[in-house]
Amino acid sequence: MQDLADEQAGALDAPERWLSASALLDLEDSRLRLRSHALTQLCTSERDKALAIYNFVKRILYGRPFKLRLRTARQVFDASQADAPDKATLLVALMRSAGIPARLRYIELRGEILRGLTSTMSNISRPLAEIWLGDRWVSVDTYIVDAAYMAAARQRLKDRDWEWGYGIHRNGQSVWNGMDDAFLGGKSTAEDPMVVRDLGVFHDPQHFVESAIYSQMHPRFSRAVHLNILVPTVGLAIRDLRAERPPSTDRGTGKLS
Repeated sequence: MQDLADEQAGALDAPERWLSASALLDLEDSRLRLRSHALTQLCTSERDKALAIYNFVKRILYGRPFKLRLRTARQVFDASQADAPDKATLLVALMRSAGIPARLRYIELRGEILRGLTSTMSNISRPLAEIWLGDRWVSVDTYIVDAAYMAAARQRLKDRDWEWGYGIHRNGQSVWNGMDDAFLGGKSTAEDPMVVRDLGVFHDPQHFVESAIYSQMHPRFSRAVHLNILVPTVGLAIRDLRAERPPSTDRGTGKLS
């Protein structure tokens, strides 16, 4: 039985499994292909290609846009701001378009990590990107927030003497070197106290939403409103953070008033 489980895990980890198009990864889109080529054409190694794509996606402004459905990679490419699932979709699509195997590993985090943005979530899910480099899967989630957001959030945490909040840890990593794992939480998923559990690997956010584990986490009604329920509150908090204007909060709870 254990041999079968090991064989299945090995098949799941095979890099060639993670190069194809999917519901949200519209790899045949001409603008996506051109962008991937433009970003990587002068790169001399897989690491350089991955970093060029990572830096492009990271520069997209982090936000919580209102949307009726999950966006395709091309739709994210055309947008002015993007949330974690959006940026994850675009990152994986551009990596695969460049011939680099990439996938998403969803993890469940304690809602405390969103302190300062919202206090209404007990737990949240986050997509870690896993990229096949140097014959191993390298994990990174620092692509989610742009540099300006990261700097402002880190300063706000220091000012309030909070360890976690705004989706990051005060000493979390802000950039990725293209070789090692890098996490906004500052620690590996096995060591991070904010991580509740590993939810598995997926091609894109739609693949995750259609999974059994997602259905267990979100009853049908909550799934219907999941994408947009936090948009007004979180959007206001992000705008205040970018403006370096602290929102009106209860300092002890982080609850927006």
